Amino acid sequence: MTRTEPPEVVLCDGHAVVAEALAPALGGHGFLVRPVTTLAGALAAVRDCGPRVLVVERALPDGDALAALPSFAAAAPGTRVVVLTGAADGASVRRALAAGAAGYLHKTCAVRDLAHALHRVLDGEVVVEVPTGRAPRQAPDTAAAHALAAHLTPRERECLALLVEGAGTAAMASGLGVSATTVRTHVRALLTKLGVHSRVEAAALAVRHRLLSTPPGRATGT
Repeated sequence: MTRTEPPEVVLCDGHAVVAEALAPALGGHGFLVRPVTTLAGALAAVRDCGPRVLVVERALPDGDALAALPSFAAAAPGTRVVVLTGAADGASVRRALAAGAAGYLHKTCAVRDLAHALHRVLDGEVVVEVPTGRAPRQAPDTAAAHALAAHLTPRERECLALLVEGAGTAAMASGLGVSATTVRTHVRALLTKLGVHSRVEAAALAVRHRLLSTPPGRATGT
């Protein structure tokens, strides 16, 4: 594929009308979208064209997309998978990331936000954007905590380090040279990725499991 060609995306939504409507909408943001409506169809499409990204609704007529993540990875190792969900529980986020998903987004996100998330995924980021605080989360053990922390971006790790130091939003913004709004965005992302509800919980998790002592992108206990 040349640089001028749009990145190919397979879009799987169990409702044909949604898939057919979302495909051209994403096309307007620079993607070449192939819509399908089942896990079987998504797997066939991934095998056929090896897209840059697969966007798949979690709950589909023929199964749970999370259970199919290993099959997608085997069919096209270079394809990054973004899961769309109507739920927001931390256990599902952790399960998706552990299985290799590059993104976990709530289905209510706007098309422009989905497109932005896909571009971030194409740039190598792991993107998690779901509402927090909807369900109780089980505290991860050390190995699981490090596996979750491995998905933090460098900037999110910097924010986590500042949270451990007790810094507030204004101090974090000043120290990082960014706006308070940007700090809040990074903090929301790291809270979701770590499966915690608050800054205090994030700091406690980091200290308890020595998350910041592990180089970025590496997990312990593997």
